[in-house]
Amino acid sequence: MSANIDPITASVIRHRLTAIVEEMGEAMLRTSYSQILNSSRDFSAALCDGHCRLVAQAEHIPVHVGAMPWAAKAVADYFGDDVHPGDLFLLNDPYHGGSHLPDVTAIVPVFVAGELAFWSMNRAHHSDIGGATHGAYNPAATEIFQEGLRIPPLRLWSKGEARRDLVDMLAVNVRHPRDFRGDLAAQIGSVRLGERRLQALVEDFGAEVVLAAGEIILDGAERQARAEVAGWRDGVYLGEAFLDDDGHGRSDIAIRATVTVNGSDVEVDLSASDPQTTSFVNSSFANMRSAVAQTFAYLIDPGIPKNDGALRPLTVKAKQGTIVWADDGLPVTMCTSHCSNEIIEAVTVALAQACPERANAGWGRRLRIAIKGQDPRNGRTFIWHMFHARPGAGASPGGDGWHTAGEWHSAGGLKFGSVEVAEVRFPLFFRRHEFRPDSGGDGQHRGGCGAEMEMVVECDGPAVANTAGDGLRYGARGIHGGKDGAPHHYVHRQADGRVTDLKSKEVGIPVRPGDIFHVRSGGGGGWGDPAKRGKAAHDVDRRDGLVR
Repeated sequence: MSANIDPITASVIRHRLTAIVEEMGEAMLRTSYSQILNSSRDFSAALCDGHCRLVAQAEHIPVHVGAMPWAAKAVADYFGDDVHPGDLFLLNDPYHGGSHLPDVTAIVPVFVAGELAFWSMNRAHHSDIGGATHGAYNPAATEIFQEGLRIPPLRLWSKGEARRDLVDMLAVNVRHPRDFRGDLAAQIGSVRLGERRLQALVEDFGAEVVLAAGEIILDGAERQARAEVAGWRDGVYLGEAFLDDDGHGRSDIAIRATVTVNGSDVEVDLSASDPQTTSFVNSSFANMRSAVAQTFAYLIDPGIPKNDGALRPLTVKAKQGTIVWADDGLPVTMCTSHCSNEIIEAVTVALAQACPERANAGWGRRLRIAIKGQDPRNGRTFIWHMFHARPGAGASPGGDGWHTAGEWHSAGGLKFGSVEVAEVRFPLFFRRHEFRPDSGGDGQHRGGCGAEMEMVVECDGPAVANTAGDGLRYGARGIHGGKDGAPHHYVHRQADGRVTDLKSKEVGIPVRPGDIFHVRSGGGGGWGDPAKRGKAAHDVDRRDGLVR
């Protein structure tokens, strides 16, 4: 680029780009229909440039954002030069740039001076995407076709005109078409807003300046990231993490990371990970790449912009056919949580040896409940996804972990929302929702507490529940001498008095009015030697009820 861009102008443009994605997220939050989006905020917005490089993201869901450039590449590769102003594309297929089927990505090409310059993108987790079971997570699945509707790169709008037949085809394949249409409309509004704001940015600064600033922003992030890595210890480091099981008979499934730090370069090799399984805990390629990228982003200075430039020091290797990169056709719906969390854990454990002052302990694992039934107040069918009772966050060199902050793959981006609002929207009654004592791993800095929840289901007639997740055996990893967090413990108390410990991967659990789900979620891992915590800190823990 011939434009001479001063640092102030480049900085202003960078912050404008960030403001755009933040506004895109706010539009999504205010206009989406389903609880999973407008309460739990399971969506993300991002901007990629014309070369499908991530240039801006907001504080949404890290595992979403790191995978979105692969979705832009899938659209660019599929349509080539057949992309025009007014087009809008959609995809969710994990084997065509997606992460898992519930995450539907809307993508708008943005043209500057007649050339494709940006992709405005929104990825949102839909409440249902069809398939053999409600809510998309199917622990019984042995192939992707049992998990829901696959959408390869698809042109949903053509030169400003919506293709209503395609929207109708998608909506008829999900259990709640009204919510699907409303949430899809919110996504479209979000990416169209991004398009308008980018066009206004170009009007303010000129096309040449904006495009040149984009290169400066990426190059600057690379310089900062490389300066950070150059301060780490050179060497080859090993890390390992385990899934409890795959729900189909295999247990202790290993993700193994060999990480090489050499100067300002980092290579992560996951090739030694265990073979793929017939279960939904397999990872898609884009999800695996995103998990590694977000681990690196967690370890570098938080002030470094998290974009394509910041990730240039990172090289990733993996072997297709392993748990971290499954062959086409296998189920992968659990992958954004598991084995994403375990990839993050393995890489963090390895790099903690190179930059011990940066690595934090493990965050709690994901274990969800999805209930489908009929609401007696209005006669409507509901699907409720449990985002309450979040696990605790891992402790860090800077202090204790956050209580009930969630899992590593979302890093606090997913919210559980108001208990009272959930009771208004669904036939549920929460008897308890509080911190779980003794769940955070002990250490110089203690892991955050998980939660204890008792919830009564007040449905009209029989309902059905599924569980999906991990962490009944393996708690969040302690680091540098810190203790592991407590694992999950979920119980189903039936109205007739029977009590059952829930497994982490079950489908078709009968639920009747008056049944209670008693959830004890895991805590975060501890950081550092517990002997260094000190009596005063332990006294505060006991006073606040964090330990008994």
